[in-house]
Amino acid sequence: MAIKSGKNAMFTEINITPLTDIFLVLLIIMMVVAPTFQSISNNVTIPEINNGAAIEEKNATVSVTKDGKIFLNDNYVSADNLAVELEKIKPNVQKQEVVVRADEKVKSAVIMDIMNAAQEAQYKKLVLAGEPLTKKAQKVLEEKMEEVQN
Repeated sequence: MAIKSGKNAMFTEINITPLTDIFLVLLIIMMVVAPTFQSISNNVTIPEINNGAAIEEKNATVSVTKDGKIFLNDNYVSADNLAVELEKIKPNVQKQEVVVRADEKVKSAVIMDIMNAAQEAQYKKLVLAGEPLTKKAQKVLEEKMEEVQN
């Protein structure tokens, strides 16, 4: 610190209070504005996730629509037959894991039934996808469901 006393006094300390105030204001502005940058479809409510990794489509994928209909690799399956169907496709999958994609409105009991079926079929891993089915994918599954019923 170079402080001289007397008439020719020199003050060399830096006051960082205004700089800190500016950074805090910028931080608050970014916290308020950041959520508006997220694009969310109004048709499907995306469940919240903390982090994630890319999901390979070469696994057994169980999709659940908001109505609770279950599809295994885009083919309709009843909840009672899910374990049997998982067992049938087990030799054809690369990894012994089941990927579950479900809408946010699906009840937890349906997810638990899928977990139990995967355990019964002796799969080693269950992955819950944080990104649900797109509107287009749900439409395709519903069309397949109508074909099966007709």
